[in-house]
Amino acid sequence: MLSRAAENLFWLGRYMERAESTARMIAMGQRMAMLPGTPGRSEWSSVMQSTGTVLTEGEQATELDVVRQLILDPESPTSIQSCLLRARDNGRAVRTGLTQEMWESLNEDWRFLESLDEQAARTQLTRVMEWVRRKTAYFKGAVDTAMLRDEGYDFLRLGGGIERADMTLRLLNVKYFLLLPETEVVGGGRDHYQWMSMLHAVSGVRSYHRHYGSDYAPWNIADFLLLNQIFPRSVAFSYNQIDASLTRLEKFHGGTHRCQRTARTELERLNRIDISVIFNEGLHEFINEQLAKTSRISKEVSDAYHF
Repeated sequence: MLSRAAENLFWLGRYMERAESTARMIAMGQRMAMLPGTPGRSEWSSVMQSTGTVLTEGEQATELDVVRQLILDPESPTSIQSCLLRARDNGRAVRTGLTQEMWESLNEDWRFLESLDEQAARTQLTRVMEWVRRKTAYFKGAVDTAMLRDEGYDFLRLGGGIERADMTLRLLNVKYFLLLPETEVVGGGRDHYQWMSMLHAVSGVRSYHRHYGSDYAPWNIADFLLLNQIFPRSVAFSYNQIDASLTRLEKFHGGTHRCQRTARTELERLNRIDISVIFNEGLHEFINEQLAKTSRISKEVSDAYHF
């Protein structure tokens, strides 16, 4: 496969995953901001910070800031509209490698967000987030049911796996940024509600309950999102997907690349580490370290396959 085609499929997978994950993060911020008796400003600021948006000291983001920068901004690499537009451009570049259903999913209603102004997006925020999740789910379903299991499939899945690991880590960082000015709520009812909002954001409430029962302790929820081997949105599961895709690409191309060794090392680390160790050493520090490792793998993939 030509490196340009591989790059387009890799980023197609990343942008579709980023659009969905950003929608989930915004939905989580919306749930947290609705908590009675608390101002919404901290919640929206934490969402913005976790996506990499830099806020000046003392600046408090609002729902309108989120709508402008994380939903409607066509230039920002983190906004939903930008992700969907870039995914469509990448899909067009490899049109012959996509199934009819995949191509239709990229084109269907793709102008929906462009038709919304800021006020309409704010009043329909829940509907917009649900639309994004349906659109990305349709695309992923088309991939899983009809796309040939060739190297193109592996590049697309590889991009999706890297982005999902990255965004799950960023979602956990929302909690860190939220607690910076509000350490007195740790262990209280609001703290519990915020951790539960994370499970809702990843559609993981029922899966968590089946695995951990009704014990919604923060360390169990963090364990579920970081280290669980069978939950599809966990970091460990995402790394399993990354490792599997890189292993298959090795068979297609021959030879082991640095990205595969890095991914395998991190996967083994995630499989053996205990959540108590992570909490003792610092959850935020662990998340930042893992974000750096995930970014490193992405760069090494680009170097290996000449993106």
